[in-house]
Amino acid sequence: MAPYESDDSTGAAQADDELRDELRAERRRKAARYVVPLAVVGVAAATIGLVPALADSGDPDLPKITAQELIDKIAKSDVQQLSGTVKISTDLGLPDLGGLESSLLSGAAQGSGGGSSADPTGKLTELASGTHTLRVAADGPEKQKVSVLESGAEYSLIHNGTDVWGYDSKSNEVYHSTAADSGKAEQHEVPATPKDFADEFLKSVDGTTSVTVDGTAQVAGRDAYRLVIKPKQSGTTFGAISIAVDARTGTPLKFTLTPSSGGAAVVDAGYTQVSFAKPAASTFDFTPPKGAKVTEGDKAGKPGKAREGSGADQGGKVSEMPGHGSAKGLDKSGFKVLGKGWNSIAVLDTGSKGGLPTGSASGGGDLGGFLGSLGNPVSGKFGKGTVFSTRLINALITDDGKVYVGAVDKAALVKAANAG
Repeated sequence: MAPYESDDSTGAAQADDELRDELRAERRRKAARYVVPLAVVGVAAATIGLVPALADSGDPDLPKITAQELIDKIAKSDVQQLSGTVKISTDLGLPDLGGLESSLLSGAAQGSGGGSSADPTGKLTELASGTHTLRVAADGPEKQKVSVLESGAEYSLIHNGTDVWGYDSKSNEVYHSTAADSGKAEQHEVPATPKDFADEFLKSVDGTTSVTVDGTAQVAGRDAYRLVIKPKQSGTTFGAISIAVDARTGTPLKFTLTPSSGGAAVVDAGYTQVSFAKPAASTFDFTPPKGAKVTEGDKAGKPGKAREGSGADQGGKVSEMPGHGSAKGLDKSGFKVLGKGWNSIAVLDTGSKGGLPTGSASGGGDLGGFLGSLGNPVSGKFGKGTVFSTRLINALITDDGKVYVGAVDKAALVKAANAG
């Protein structure tokens, strides 16, 4: 029996060894499952640590320049010819109305163009929200072109000599206007390029503003300086403005505006590709496509005409339409400004008592209730009102018909209303 027992115990020992080997293998497999992610985390951490160094290594080594010298460089820039692609993203923090907000913005502006989808004022106002890609070109003061690329469509605004054309390929509508009496084509003041935005904000640089040069960058493959503009005042919704300025030409290549509340930029517009070579002359040629509806604007703000035809010189049924430019901005005597610099607040007395419009005033529905749901009720010495907020511009509408608007926080609006 002994030999048998010995064989049995030997087999049992072998089984135990195999079990121990299997357990060790299982432990190694489990360890591997934990060690591998830890190794990945370590590599990721090392990579994250290298990011600033990698980013800095791409910054061009340019001669030192002061903020004033850089501002002067922008002012003296005399680039007459360029072409390129601009990406512009705008996030004002408007309430999500399922796309209705964009329709309201463009629809309000189109009122001066007779409702034509090709009216530049209405179409370019759509840049106030979302992300858009633009193709731009310029050849001196008499030739410019901006094309907004859309899904399966394109909108183009072309200025060539005495003609200004707007063309919406989606609706096949054309808007046309001619030069003003001064001999210059009418201008549609809608910022579309980094230079447009930069010019507007550089006008506002004063004693309430800090301006510095914050290193260098590369934009669209070109060396640039970074100019940073910040308010010195508290209470404003503006955080900082960064402008990438082409080191050779002084042309703004990128414009970024961040709010004081942080988060994504309110406006981020920059070239993804740019050339300072002379664009082809054909870039600025335009003839209305066959069958396009052509709306004629009028330089003097008189009613224009809309016609249908196969080209610019083929007529059709004519109807009277209000000309572009008939809408005017607020008269300076219509409002007053409180405060100064970044904390300025414009005050307008509408003369309309009772606060937000009601259903009876709007022709049906509780419009006042709807608008009120988008704002926040406030009260103070001035009485009661509603504050409507975006990430940049805020407005207080009081029940006695006054409107306070500024790039300031809600507390500043209420304080201005109490003082008023």
